[in-house]
Amino acid sequence: MTNSHGPFPAHFFRRADESDDAVFYQPPRFVTHIDRATINALTDFYREAVPAGARVLDLMSSWVSHLPDDVAYERVAGLGMNEAELADNPRLDDYAVHNLNRRPELPYEDAAFDAVLNAVSIQYLTRPLDVFASVRRVLRPGGLHAVAISHRMFPQKAVAVWQSLSPADRIALVGSYFALTPGWGEPIVVDRSPPDADPLWIVAARTVEVSDDSDGEGDADADSGE
Repeated sequence: MTNSHGPFPAHFFRRADESDDAVFYQPPRFVTHIDRATINALTDFYREAVPAGARVLDLMSSWVSHLPDDVAYERVAGLGMNEAELADNPRLDDYAVHNLNRRPELPYEDAAFDAVLNAVSIQYLTRPLDVFASVRRVLRPGGLHAVAISHRMFPQKAVAVWQSLSPADRIALVGSYFALTPGWGEPIVVDRSPPDADPLWIVAARTVEVSDDSDGEGDADADSGE
């Protein structure tokens, strides 16, 4: 796959620490990166947006997936950087250790999932358009990609453009990843920020048919899960 930054200059996706990501993520980190109230808000969103029985991919996963414990899914797959964290995640039926910055093509068959979720990790992707194209491939027609963002990060591994932007512009940046990748409907933005806690915004879109005369139909109704 070609390393495509689309209209973005390459330096947007440079990091302070350009060493091998596998080395940085080698030590397990059994911590959460948003506070409890924000985790609960994200879980509530997943409850609404991802129906029971769905096939779910937890992208850039770790030892916790924030999915509701009382909802049964057909499959929950996890893709992340640390095997110990993934092996300790009780929601995962299967997992893959995979570096998206080196290999943005996902190791799954076409239309394998109904929903692909990315929880507060989008800031680490150096090839986001390539990844969004691969996410679209592994989603069924009308499948949902939901990207949750907050304000915490590992600054040494977050891309330069992310660190330079305001929260509103970060939301717009994620929306542009959808807009610049063929096959996505119009993204929506959902603000689920709890009071006196870490902020939480979800940018989401659904896959649509790619055609020369596409009129943008198929917008995400992620908040209802329909």
